Amino acid sequence: MKLKDKCGVVGVYSKTQEVAPLIFYGLYTLQHRGQESCGIVTRDDSNFYVDKGMGMVHEHFNFDKLKNLKGNVGIGHVRYSTAGESKPENAQPFVVTHSKGTLAMAHNGNIVNYLELRRELERLGQAFVSTTDTEVIAHMVVREYVKTEDIVASVSSVMNKLIGSYSLVLLVDDKLIAVRDPLGIRPLCMGGNDDVILFASESVAFDVLDIPFKRDVRPGEMIIVEKDGNIEKHKIRKLNRTAYCMFEYVYFARPDSILNGIPVYDVRERIGRIHGEKDDVEADFVTPIPDSAIPFALGYSMVRGIPYRESLIRNRYVGRTFILPNQQARELAVKLKLNPMSLQVKGKKIVLFDDSIVRGTTSSRIIKILREAGAKEIHMRVGCPPIKSLCKLGIDMPTDKELIASDKDVEKIRRIIGADTLRYLEIDELLEAIGLGRNKLCLGCLTGEYPVRITKYEQLPLSTFMSLNFKNMHKGP
Repeated sequence: MKLKDKCGVVGVYSKTQEVAPLIFYGLYTLQHRGQESCGIVTRDDSNFYVDKGMGMVHEHFNFDKLKNLKGNVGIGHVRYSTAGESKPENAQPFVVTHSKGTLAMAHNGNIVNYLELRRELERLGQAFVSTTDTEVIAHMVVREYVKTEDIVASVSSVMNKLIGSYSLVLLVDDKLIAVRDPLGIRPLCMGGNDDVILFASESVAFDVLDIPFKRDVRPGEMIIVEKDGNIEKHKIRKLNRTAYCMFEYVYFARPDSILNGIPVYDVRERIGRIHGEKDDVEADFVTPIPDSAIPFALGYSMVRGIPYRESLIRNRYVGRTFILPNQQARELAVKLKLNPMSLQVKGKKIVLFDDSIVRGTTSSRIIKILREAGAKEIHMRVGCPPIKSLCKLGIDMPTDKELIASDKDVEKIRRIIGADTLRYLEIDELLEAIGLGRNKLCLGCLTGEYPVRITKYEQLPLSTFMSLNFKNMHKGP
């Protein structure tokens, strides 16, 4: 099983051009952050234009749809659901029309206390069209803005009530706004040139659009781009620590991104080098489970002087929603997605890298097909420490009970997945590879200690928990 991040966001302002094509290509670049739904909202001098729906960016949008999204300012979103069900009503951005104007919002992250906040809004008579936490945030901001007509004060008031992770892009009438939570859990970047100002979840969007990347939006910062292109910066909340998600560096972010000033590829290569420095296993070559583990294997190869080789070829045309009705179909799906190169593997001792082990089922299946292809020995190396606790800050994970490392030691996991040896990265080694201390990162899924107050609730996957609680809260006592 691969973990899934919640979303990617893009916000664009231009002095001279329509922004829908820029948003489209920005979202296309961030497609790895969400494949379930996508959407774009733009604004010209008088109107908002909205187009969103299920599917990936290239599946939903076409030339005619982009042409109809008029305006020189806009926001966009790609989604994988964590809070809220998978249905068209939950596609973002959300648009709220109110007595003072219109607000549109796109959100990457997860609000831990969103059910409490939603119940409070419902008691005040607020109706909802979706089951997402993003719509809750949008209505909270609108209610404050209607009272104060001060968007900085409104966002500040809402931030004081939110518990969780959030990187937001908003359109508030003719203003483009970016906001990052005080711990900086989810990434958000900014940049621009003489014509365009761009916000995006990852710096790689700036490379693709050929727009200079300047810096990360700072934790607790709110940036406002006015109609004339002037920029206001506000420090809404400042804490004595950050909590950047460590999984962004290990797996979620594209390797060509720079997050919080740190090149993701360099982190992953250092992880492989650290493994290599601590390892003395005899092997003929090192190989990755593609694609995220490739830099790990390359770093390991450089340190140990062991050749790097491809042994598994990924079929890039297999969809992520492949239906697996039985065990035989699941085994077939693994081979359909990852086919072993038997001539490379047969009779060889292999060091095999993956970014993480979640349930252990995927690892065991891959090791099985490599053995069936003739591998003599398989030594598993993992790019992060054991995952022991589920996440409620924007990653869809199994329950603690389903996480293989929650109640099993390394030796037992090794036997279950069928590897000859198994080595995880240590937490201190992860900190070394990223180059940040414990008070700079969120390590909750590794330690069970989160940087925000996490009520344990039921031990359900986040998406299931949110869906069930949304239904239950309307049943009454």
